[in-house]
Amino acid sequence: MLPPYCFPQYPPINLVKVEAQVYRIPIVEPVQTSFGEMRDRPAVFVRLEDDQGAHGWGEIWCNFPNVGAEHRARMVAACIAPLLKAQPWQHPTQAFQAVGQQLEVLGIQTGEPGTIAQCIAGLDIALWDLVARRQGRPLWKIFGGTPDVRVYASGINPQNPVEVARRKQAEGYRAFKLKIGFDAQHDLANFRAMREALGPSAVLMVDANQAWSLDTALSLCPQFAPFDPQWIEEPIRADSPPDAWRHLAQATHIPLAAGENLRGARAFKAAVDGGTLNVIQPDIGKWGGFSGCLPVAAYAVREGRIFCPHWLGGGIGLLASMHLKASIGHDGYVEVDANPNPLRSVIGSQLLQPKDGVVTLSDAAGLGVEPDFCSVREFRKLTCTAA
Repeated sequence: MLPPYCFPQYPPINLVKVEAQVYRIPIVEPVQTSFGEMRDRPAVFVRLEDDQGAHGWGEIWCNFPNVGAEHRARMVAACIAPLLKAQPWQHPTQAFQAVGQQLEVLGIQTGEPGTIAQCIAGLDIALWDLVARRQGRPLWKIFGGTPDVRVYASGINPQNPVEVARRKQAEGYRAFKLKIGFDAQHDLANFRAMREALGPSAVLMVDANQAWSLDTALSLCPQFAPFDPQWIEEPIRADSPPDAWRHLAQATHIPLAAGENLRGARAFKAAVDGGTLNVIQPDIGKWGGFSGCLPVAAYAVREGRIFCPHWLGGGIGLLASMHLKASIGHDGYVEVDANPNPLRSVIGSQLLQPKDGVVTLSDAAGLGVEPDFCSVREFRKLTCTAA
């Protein structure tokens, strides 16, 4: 297992209300990946309240399948909220570990260990937000970090990538990640065009979203290398055997990145120890929350890896990713989706405005924001409450 992580200790938490809210907003341009498209932007926001009147916000990953947001909200209310409310918790990490253990067999029985892990992760974010709000301190400070976070513009689709990247560059971004894994020659042409347009100083990455076989990856990676990608993300399936990742790592000079599709401390330790991944990318709303991801981050940095949280969802999870990265420091970035998403803006766009590639988090308590849902209230599709 991972080495112990020293979390700060605070008074117990006695939850009296657990609520999951589903939002779904239509979009004009689909967000494309090699395995499917997002034709709307969903989010599952969770809100916890304790017996002292304190509250906390979290977000559960729910991008796929396109019916998944409502299902996760119902899972929270039916399966997880009763466990969270059943007893006081000495610490958010105690709740994270205990509830996870109690639901392991249900995950096997239903074939949904990932869905359950995602729900627990979003609730862990909310627990830590609640704790930090009670203390009147931002999460990055509670975890001993600093407020400055480097960011990159992510999710740049194969249509008009240069136009999008230039727009994000004008907004203050200095690093950019292109979606690939479609037509190989078109992917290469896009990446070449981005390098030519943004110049040699721009930091560029590519994300294949598990699209390639090992043989394809071995053939294509050398073709991307002349354009100096900072990393190539998930060039092969995340569940490929270690030998396949090792073969690819030995055959290319491009650093390899992965982690959004790993689950559990044991899997992340194996990924770090395997020596094939240069960049470790857990998704805080998909597995782990702060309780799981901070030990992963500390171990990855200790072992000389770059830690870059994954996120492609709403604003609460994005802020959580930034606090996670700010808490651990060192090299690396937090990704910020380049595509329009009003569910990201509920936290206030000014919080996400980079200056020369850096976002500075505020001193406000917890995640640092009380989300404003007024502008998106018509897109609220479901509320599941366990009070």
